[in-house]
Amino acid sequence: LVWGAGAMGGTIGGVLVKEGWPVVFVDRAQEHVQAMNDRGLQINGPISEFRVAVRAARPEDLQGSFATIFLCVKAHHTREALAQLEPHLAQDGAIVSIQNGLCELEIAEAVGSERTVGAFVNFGADYLEPGVIHWGGRGAVVAGELDGHTSPRVQDIHELLRLFEPEALLSFNIFGYLWGKEVVAVADARGVSLEGFDGFEPDAFHGAAPDERAEASLDELVAFNRRSAKTHSGIWRDLVVRKRPTEVDAQLGAVVRLAREVGVATPLTERLVLQIHEIEQGMREHGWSNLEELT
Repeated sequence: LVWGAGAMGGTIGGVLVKEGWPVVFVDRAQEHVQAMNDRGLQINGPISEFRVAVRAARPEDLQGSFATIFLCVKAHHTREALAQLEPHLAQDGAIVSIQNGLCELEIAEAVGSERTVGAFVNFGADYLEPGVIHWGGRGAVVAGELDGHTSPRVQDIHELLRLFEPEALLSFNIFGYLWGKEVVAVADARGVSLEGFDGFEPDAFHGAAPDERAEASLDELVAFNRRSAKTHSGIWRDLVVRKRPTEVDAQLGAVVRLAREVGVATPLTERLVLQIHEIEQGMREHGWSNLEELT
């Protein structure tokens, strides 16, 4: 089951269907569900172009139980989605978080860590219109059990993800990847050993001020992302294109909350969160001046 058939869920699920796997998609957007059922799911972009016939349903219309559920909704919709999907999770099944942020913590709290599998994704994709997803670029894909052990189920999930991304990794330290997308100082204070990906070298960002290694890592990240046909982040698209609330509270806001628990100050991150909220509310314009203010 793929819960959330947008950029990430639509792309991964579409590839799995193309590879012959039986996949059911769930999405709350009626027009997207209708288009998928009527015309199939179309994947466009430089990585691959194809259309596959799929089965899709709205949450209230879904029937049956599933051993593996890929949860692919925006981070701030996690709690709502969990309440809807939990009745469809098999007793011995698992939810795999294909999301940005630290959603695994929230999922484990709701359904138990024994029914939660971590995943890290950094590929580029966008929802374009009902039934159509743009796959813009490849990126790191990692799966792992939350406690670091290797299990038959996480090995199976890893093999599934390798159908989508042949270089997908199976990690003993999935939180090292998840925190790598967040704030180094907070991760350090919480005892998380960070993992690098796609040009990000965590060791370069330790210390009070960036040095040449940090600049080199940022250059590598820039070079990596410029190879993708996805040109803007999900938060940017939510603000500018889709005109809807972003997942900033579930991503960066979560870092701020966890930082407070260990006494780490995060003034830059807090100001960034505030700026994004002000843009959401029409109280702030987009522009380079926002970056200057953060500096």
